[in-house]
Amino acid sequence: MSGHSKWAGIKHKKAKVDAQRGRAFTKVIREITVAARVGGGDPTGNPRLRLAVEKAKAVNMPQDNIQRAIQKGTGELPGVTYEEYVYEGYGPGGVAVLLEVLTDNKNRTTPEIRRIFAKHGGNLGESGCVAWMFEKKGLIQVDAAKTDEDCLVSAALEAGAEDVRRSDNLFEVITTPKDLDRVKELLVIEKIEVASGEVTMLPQTTVKLEGKQAQQMLRLMEEMEDHDDIQDVHANFDIPEEIMAAMTG
Repeated sequence: MSGHSKWAGIKHKKAKVDAQRGRAFTKVIREITVAARVGGGDPTGNPRLRLAVEKAKAVNMPQDNIQRAIQKGTGELPGVTYEEYVYEGYGPGGVAVLLEVLTDNKNRTTPEIRRIFAKHGGNLGESGCVAWMFEKKGLIQVDAAKTDEDCLVSAALEAGAEDVRRSDNLFEVITTPKDLDRVKELLVIEKIEVASGEVTMLPQTTVKLEGKQAQQMLRLMEEMEDHDDIQDVHANFDIPEEIMAAMTG
């Protein structure tokens, strides 16, 4: 759990930097377009679209860009059709890696993903090889320095959260995917500042890595995150905080 949590914090900071060079925009636009295509263009009735629009606002995407992406998804504007795929594989030390991909050309994307795995001491696996190690959950992160633990736990559990955990400088509020929005809204009402909220795949067990394998794993994560077709990377590594800070600082 801790490996996922630390990486999630790094990822959200990285998204703001990436926005400056358009990479974050590319990924969020794809997610908005597919969410609108699958569930309709009204965020109030489409939770996936609502989360995607929140991500867009978090990286300061202009409202016009958001609206165009929605219209491309609903067919009101012409656009590229992206298909959703899940790729599974192994990183250094046998770490389980689960990728959520949106691409308009699977024949291009698959060999590129296989190359990234191989470059960093991993390998692309068969469908189903690691998915069973992850569970789909809502994850809300709260800065530990900005909230009182007792108040957060009380408010979160009363709102219907499944669990509240401490991970370094963050509290994690775990929910079912369908309860994510409601719990997040109730926390805001209680004046609790939410750092992030998303539906994600949480690992049920972790693999500890140090030294060269830890460095390889973080390089693998970074290159996967930088690939335009890969929307989300989930992995069950647990790497000491000081190694993460040195690699990503």
